[in-house]
Amino acid sequence: MMSALNKIKIFCQRVRQTLRLMVGLPGYRAYLDHMQQAHPDQVAMTYEEFFRERQEARYGNKKGRIGCC
Repeated sequence: MMSALNKIKIFCQRVRQTLRLMVGLPGYRAYLDHMQQAHPDQVAMTYEEFFRERQEARYGNKKGRIGCC
């Protein structure tokens, strides 16, 4: 049987994951797992590279623009 503390920890992890997905930040750990399983011959991005790539994918290249649009 799962303790109340474990249930709270799992709940918090899921809330954190949901919030990250809502703002466009998929998990780096999930990315690493995918790379290991699907592309073992390729080098995975560092966390910094991953974060920049995800930001670029979400917001695009907006050099010279002010604001979000």
